[in-house]
Amino acid sequence: MGQDAIGQHCRILVATLGLLALDWFAMPFAQAQDYPPDVVRGKAVYIRHCQACHGVSGYGDGPDAAALKVRPANFHRFDSFLKSDEELLRTIEHGVVFSPMHAWRGQVTDGERQDVGAYIRLLSQQGR
Repeated sequence: MGQDAIGQHCRILVATLGLLALDWFAMPFAQAQDYPPDVVRGKAVYIRHCQACHGVSGYGDGPDAAALKVRPANFHRFDSFLKSDEELLRTIEHGVVFSPMHAWRGQVTDGERQDVGAYIRLLSQQGR
């Protein structure tokens, strides 16, 4: 192997290590922008997508609720309060089978889903 080939391999190795270091140092900062969920943004998502069925305060009494065969979730009920954050986010993402609660995957971003989940948690704790 000639001097030029060794020099080229060293430059490639240094560039690769530099990119890996940049990725390693930048990754925590890129992820930190998504957390913690923002309840103010979550309220806006809730008003836009959830309030018509779940109601202003989350009691499942929105204006569209009366026309549904399966009542929307009342976030103040104890069984709703006991759901983990993961269960809540999964319900928002995938919906509930045989109910009007459809999947929001692809219609809201992961950040919006987390934001509205945090807002629903806030609603469920109010009035307790």
